Amino acid sequence: MKQSLQLRLGQQITMTPQLQQAIRLLQLSTLDLQLEVQQALESNIMLEAIEDENSEFDMEDTSAVDFNQEDNLLANASMAMEEEEVNLSSNHNNQDEPMTLENFSEIPDDLVNDTGWDEIYDSAIGPYDYSGGDDLNGKDLMAQNSAAQTMQDHLLWQLDLTPFSETDHAIALAIIDALEEDGYLRTPLEDIAKSLDDGMDVDKDEIEMVLHRLQHFDPLGIAARNLSECLLLQLEECDPHTPWLKEARILVNKHLKLLGNLDHLQLSKLLRVSRDQLRDIIELIQNLNPRPGAQIEPPQISYVVPDVFVKKVKSQWKVELNPEVSPKLRINAHYASLITRTHNHNDIASLKNHLQEARWFIKSLKSRHETLLKVAKCIVQRQAAFLEYGDEAMKPLVLHDIASELEMHESTISRVTTQKYIHTPRGIFELKYFFSSHVGTNNGGECSSTAIRALIKKLIAKEDLTRPLSDSKIAKLLSDRGIKVARRTVAKYREAMQIPPSNERKRLSS
Repeated sequence: MKQSLQLRLGQQITMTPQLQQAIRLLQLSTLDLQLEVQQALESNIMLEAIEDENSEFDMEDTSAVDFNQEDNLLANASMAMEEEEVNLSSNHNNQDEPMTLENFSEIPDDLVNDTGWDEIYDSAIGPYDYSGGDDLNGKDLMAQNSAAQTMQDHLLWQLDLTPFSETDHAIALAIIDALEEDGYLRTPLEDIAKSLDDGMDVDKDEIEMVLHRLQHFDPLGIAARNLSECLLLQLEECDPHTPWLKEARILVNKHLKLLGNLDHLQLSKLLRVSRDQLRDIIELIQNLNPRPGAQIEPPQISYVVPDVFVKKVKSQWKVELNPEVSPKLRINAHYASLITRTHNHNDIASLKNHLQEARWFIKSLKSRHETLLKVAKCIVQRQAAFLEYGDEAMKPLVLHDIASELEMHESTISRVTTQKYIHTPRGIFELKYFFSSHVGTNNGGECSSTAIRALIKKLIAKEDLTRPLSDSKIAKLLSDRGIKVARRTVAKYREAMQIPPSNERKRLSS
């Protein structure tokens, strides 16, 4: 093989560190951004948070920076080392005046040199102080979800108040530990016996006896081994004079599968009751709790902090960023001035690097806020009908539409709309909620999939429960409104909204 040299011209996009940082900040959620800002404040001495809301110095001031000033600073520092004294006679700024990078070359004479580290660095706390505090700006976000009482804690508290022998107490502990989140005991009793200490000689009957005692604990139906046993335990605690209590026990014990299949005709024959009487029996069963453990352990609630606010002002929708989650940073004037006051080359290089990183970080934050605001305004402009009339007025929208209008890449729009939330008069939504595919209409137009879901939900809400609408019937009703949608598409949207099929929605006549 003959070797040769060739010259080629080409273009290649290079991801600079600044661009990588801007992209990373762009895709962070609000909470992640606060953590990132806090870490930057702790690692970079040149950064500090603006605590005075009325300060004229903000991120916009620090982003418009002439990076050539660094060379001037370095040159001044070199002259200072040669002359063994820095000449700052030309600087006559007031010490109380905020120092920006535009007037960075004018360094005040009387900066305090004996200022303690805590006096300066602790002031650079971001909008949230993770060390704790009682004020609004010092909330510990992680402490908001305080530990609630678990189902096991609730049962152990009752166990301590109930007289048990030492062996039975150990068996009860093993049973409580084996309960699942919904309160059911799906572990075989043989396995519970094996989990006990080898020195305990217990049989299945003794474990069964302890289990029956635990099943009378609060909440009713706890430690049941199946749904039928859970409902029976709750029916046993009902008033003996409750109407149709006996028939409800028979249904739950022997015919629960027929009830799940909504085979009302067969149930009426087996229980020898009329359809109206069967409806009363089913209503009694429906008042029971099939998942008793869920009421002790409610799901964790995640609170969403909106990044953008939307409100109507004089018939116009106004979009603005949430100031509470927009960190405001600036360059620390004291540490920036040390660049021209120090005599050590290594210190100068380190301070210079910190200064440049601080500038990049502030500029990246400003770029993130500007991009988020642009995208939010564009989305609100496109989906103004949704804000006025609701989901049924949602228009089809894809990432390419916003990217083309703002002359951005689709990946940038995707990053901006992920885990970013907007507060509207209709509630708080993720920005991605406003994007949806479309289907055609009879007049050649387009209808958003979100609007179709809303129409399906509305039709099902108004249906006759004795004759619920099938997917084919819903597709026909939508077609009558000019929306061309297939039956399988209706089924897909219905399942996405967790709405059961028509045979499961059927109810007895009232």
